Amino acid sequence: MDLGDGGATPVVLADWLDRLLTSWHDYRVAVYSVVALSSLLVWLYRRRAPTSSPDPRKAHWLEDEDKVALPTANGKTSLDNKQQPATGTTRKPRYSAPKVVNGRKPSPRGGKGSHERDGPAHILPLVFYTSLTGTTERLSKSVLAKLQSLPTAQPLVLKPQLHDLSYVDLDDYFISGPKTPGPSSNVRYFYILLLPSYDIDTILNTFLDHLDETHNDFRIDTASLSGLAGYTVFGIGDKNGWPTEEAGFCSQAVEVDRWMSKLTGRKRAYPLGLGDVKSNIDQTLQDWTAGVCDVLQELSTTGGLGEGVPGSGDAVESGDEDDEEDRQQEEVDFPDSGRNKRRKLRSTTDLEDVGGKGAVMAVDFTTYSRSPAAAVAPLKAMVPKESPTYAALTKQGYTIVGSHSGVKICRWTKSALRGRGSCYKNSFYGIASHLCMETTPSLSCSNKCVFCWRHGTNPVSTTWRWQVDDPQMIFDGAKEGHYKKIKMMRGVPGVRSERFEEAMRIRHCALSLVGEPIFYPRINEFVGLLHSEQISSFLVCNAQHPQQLRDLRRVTQLYVSIDASNKDSLRKIDRPLQRDFWERFQSCLEILREKRFVQRTVFRLTLVKGFNIDDEAEGYADLVEKGLPCFVEIKGVTYCGTSTSSNAGLTMQNVPFYEEVVAFVEALDRALAKRGLDYGIAAEHAHSCCILLASKRFLIDGKWNTIIDYDKFFTLLGEGADFAPEDYCKETPEWALWGNGGFDPRDERVDRKGRPKEKKADKEVLRTVLVEEKKSLEF
Repeated sequence: MDLGDGGATPVVLADWLDRLLTSWHDYRVAVYSVVALSSLLVWLYRRRAPTSSPDPRKAHWLEDEDKVALPTANGKTSLDNKQQPATGTTRKPRYSAPKVVNGRKPSPRGGKGSHERDGPAHILPLVFYTSLTGTTERLSKSVLAKLQSLPTAQPLVLKPQLHDLSYVDLDDYFISGPKTPGPSSNVRYFYILLLPSYDIDTILNTFLDHLDETHNDFRIDTASLSGLAGYTVFGIGDKNGWPTEEAGFCSQAVEVDRWMSKLTGRKRAYPLGLGDVKSNIDQTLQDWTAGVCDVLQELSTTGGLGEGVPGSGDAVESGDEDDEEDRQQEEVDFPDSGRNKRRKLRSTTDLEDVGGKGAVMAVDFTTYSRSPAAAVAPLKAMVPKESPTYAALTKQGYTIVGSHSGVKICRWTKSALRGRGSCYKNSFYGIASHLCMETTPSLSCSNKCVFCWRHGTNPVSTTWRWQVDDPQMIFDGAKEGHYKKIKMMRGVPGVRSERFEEAMRIRHCALSLVGEPIFYPRINEFVGLLHSEQISSFLVCNAQHPQQLRDLRRVTQLYVSIDASNKDSLRKIDRPLQRDFWERFQSCLEILREKRFVQRTVFRLTLVKGFNIDDEAEGYADLVEKGLPCFVEIKGVTYCGTSTSSNAGLTMQNVPFYEEVVAFVEALDRALAKRGLDYGIAAEHAHSCCILLASKRFLIDGKWNTIIDYDKFFTLLGEGADFAPEDYCKETPEWALWGNGGFDPRDERVDRKGRPKEKKADKEVLRTVLVEEKKSLEF
């Protein structure tokens, strides 16, 4: 073929392409088959490569295909020969993959437990309780006394410990259990829980929610307490109101027992005990305690809980407690049980219908993103009249208003009526205590502060799950209760008639008392009622409800409790119920910063020696810089001398002297100046161990103006125009300024026996003079 001939070239090329195309059509199926087979062989080769040359950096293959990797209690894997499945298929090898948190620990399948491998373990019984009326506390101490005799006969049983659930951090004990004293310690914990069960909201509701969340948290093993040696529960109830378990007798204790069974991997060491407070409960508890002691002796001797209980080393299961079956059975048999009510109410978060008639939406303050759903269960009273909470609060001098509010006159009101001085608010803001009503529209709180003396008597919760009373009813009831208590002072010696008459016209309202006022869903309406009768509003919140704080309308003065300068300290002193308490706290400071030009804002610092004083002035200065409040109150904690305070770790040793408060305030003042913040020490009330730092916005013409002009406030409020805190302030009196003590000269200071301190001082001077004269004569 002559390719040089230009005319013939196209003909030859076309003929060549035609033959190539014909060949492709003849052999294309074979080519496709070869390529597909080659690809399959390459893929299979790569899949089998690790068996011949494993990479030590990757997960290892098991050499024997009849063996599989089984997880053990310590998280490692073991090889166990297994029969082929019934289908006859070959079990394929698999990786012994890294440990994944799958939410469930494997149950022991016989053999020796960890306590047998590591030698005999010491057993430490921990007795947990919570008390409403003091009965459970007394019974818990009797159980503790009985357990204290065990170490003599059984050296492996350690001295038991007693813990009040109102004061412990639940995360420390009911997520993975307490930490052992040291890495070489061989201590196993045994939980004993004594719980009063009544149809009211107490710390037990929070405790149950904690157990629920722990079990269902995907980040935590569902049997996270399986390391415990065992547990047992004793419930205390009243059969007069709830005669059977189905009707609610000891329902909370029953529920705790079920959750503990799940969290411990079914290590119920002794059956649930139930006692009736109206029956022979002491004998019932004594018999139950004897059985628990026998279990502890057996546990210390054998290292196990006995046949049939997981953890004993025996392969026999203790019973079928499938979660889903339990839930379905409970909802069928006990549709109105406390647990199901809480589940229904926790799913209701819409504020839309709060306060309406009939069934009311529940309000969940624990998160910001729960999906709303309609409430299907009628809401109950926060403090029912037949409840121990009602009886305890009434005994303390509270008048319960409606189902969730209260009013009480404080000791400063009584003092002012007798002309013996008002509280620090008189020195700082011009409030005479006998003109002030102290009330709260919510007796429930979301903190368990160590310095609070009302633990066990007021409800604690992160969720408003009760009926919502009408604001007008609360307002009328609070005034009625306050005036009744004022009238009871008519016969008290020393009460001044002119002040008694003045006290029959309320001029100020302190929304603090007990609980969290901002918790009340209709707080804005209640404040509006106060203002409609020219009553000033001083609202105190605990910086845990940012959305409600943001929605709050203008009050006369807005307080936020700042009890710690850092997250760890706040956890220890306020013991907040919300898990995101620090984030909430920070959000509230930002909201307060936004409100500082609209209304008077105050940081209230309660100093507790050993908790939030040492080396924390700089931290508090950072918080002030973030919130820029109008005022900062620094007050030493008041010790009430009750047993609940000592249970929280609070004693007279935690009460700072006035000189220590002064030193802290001066350190804080220097820290603020170092940051370029314009604050100064404005006033004091030494008698209350309280000092006021103020923004220099209120240092007008060289004089402090911290007192509130109440008439001007209501005039501006009535006009409806925008106004700032500086628009309703007036000059602080000389006697209240820093360095002058802060005691109103119109009143008379007395000692604890009611004797004027000045006259007592004169007598001391005279006595000293007489002693000196006597000495000179003898000389």
